[in-house]
Amino acid sequence: MAKKIQLGFLGCGRISSKHFDALENLSQFIEIKAVCDINLDKAQKAASRFNCNFYTDLNTMLDSARLDLVTIATPNGLHPKHSIICAKRGVDVFSEKPMAVSDESAKNLIEELKASGINFFLVHQNRYNDPVKYIKKAMDDGRFGKIYMMTSNVFWQRPQEYYDHTEWHGTDEMDGGAYMTQASHYVDMLNWFAGAPVDHVFAELDTLGRNIKTEDTGSVIIRWKNQIIGNINVTLLTYPKNFEGSITIIGEKGTAKIGGVALNKLEHAEFQDMPDADDASSMNYETDSVYGYGHYHAYKKIIEYYNDGNSDDIIDLDDAYSSFSILNAIRESSKQKTVIYL
Repeated sequence: MAKKIQLGFLGCGRISSKHFDALENLSQFIEIKAVCDINLDKAQKAASRFNCNFYTDLNTMLDSARLDLVTIATPNGLHPKHSIICAKRGVDVFSEKPMAVSDESAKNLIEELKASGINFFLVHQNRYNDPVKYIKKAMDDGRFGKIYMMTSNVFWQRPQEYYDHTEWHGTDEMDGGAYMTQASHYVDMLNWFAGAPVDHVFAELDTLGRNIKTEDTGSVIIRWKNQIIGNINVTLLTYPKNFEGSITIIGEKGTAKIGGVALNKLEHAEFQDMPDADDASSMNYETDSVYGYGHYHAYKKIIEYYNDGNSDDIIDLDDAYSSFSILNAIRESSKQKTVIYL
């Protein structure tokens, strides 16, 4: 067996449990050497789970532990800062989405990462769901023919308490809004499916039901250079709970929809060439979490990369910025009340 990846984990908050569940099941390949959080109690609790060292400062953790990779699960606006600190120490980064909140910080991050030569990976775990992989393969195999339209609905619930619980949720500088935080997976997915550069974006965003600085609801039109028209509707005001996270693809020779709350169900698939082997029930799974179970597979891809250099399906820096540029255009379009060309 290849040498275990020596991992440091930064940010032991809300999303960390999904990472920790995955890492427990991959302990033969990845060893958590250290965890870090500015909240001492959270850091200690995580350290006790993995019997590792804990820190409240990233630089101290990097000084004290010999690490191959650091997972960054801090507030969105801190992702560039923390990634750059790791890069300057020569440590690879596996960052939660988005890579940044502002275009300036994203471009500064790219410059620093390229100068350091480290590997940068982004967490978009829903790409590894079986229904999603089925649709992507159908696209790559040409079963849809020409793609005409893709639409996504993210109808979730985030009560005021969600924002009041932390200082950063719902802020421009650290959160970035419903598209940056909640819907970034869906923006990434549509962009991945489209397989072409974006031509332009037009967004209508608003804060309709929450006392926050960012949007809680919006509708976005995206046009790719291969003529696909996309639409992403998002609201965090759905009563009484998370209702739908879906993507529908309309093509010349096929129509399909992935749904559930985390793109975990193939709800419809109909193609001109419809082999009998297509079986939605074999790929669907149940989850009550919008995060799904893809973190396990995301880490497996990184393990493959470290062990044999296989970069297939790895979400790297170019992928990260491609989806971020759309997220940034969405914000700018809404602010400027105009179409943004990329």
